[in-house]
Amino acid sequence: MLTDRAKEILAQTEAKMQEAIDFLEEDLKTYRVGKANPAIFNGVTIDYYGTPTPLHQVASISAPDVKTLALQPWERSLINKIEKAIIDANLGFTPRNNGEIIRCTIPALTEERRKELIKKAKATGENTKVVVRNARRDGIELLKKAQKNEGMSEDTEKEAEAEVQKITDKNVKKVDEIVAAKEKEILKV
Repeated sequence: MLTDRAKEILAQTEAKMQEAIDFLEEDLKTYRVGKANPAIFNGVTIDYYGTPTPLHQVASISAPDVKTLALQPWERSLINKIEKAIIDANLGFTPRNNGEIIRCTIPALTEERRKELIKKAKATGENTKVVVRNARRDGIELLKKAQKNEGMSEDTEKEAEAEVQKITDKNVKKVDEIVAAKEKEILKV
């Protein structure tokens, strides 16, 4: 039977792992895979009166069709700064503006670019697994300290360690599934 302290440590460990998975999912959304997705611009920032500001805070971003993204800046004076930020972000397309709206046509992915994206997705997945395993290590250390200093029984500590391992295995599998789904999406022409 797990004690409240063991349950607390398990919940804390699982929350850290979930944070890593959430980050992975958000990061993979920014990959340009041939169809227009406003999340592509999540990492793009512009200099807004001396402050680095995320693009979505200075412009409305929409996808009028599958191959086009449209950005309408809140202030016309930002058009050039936004265009420069998009070019500097090296997203694989060139923005065009008509003085009011910036349009970005999403080109089809080349075979080489697909391979790069898959490699990048797998690397990000591996990094996420490292974070998950680090959370496991931290959780097990907390359990050992609780057994040593807080009077948790050895049986409870061992049972909780086994539970930490189950949570870790589940989350590593989830990372593999997320990366495999993204890989499938990237390969889809």
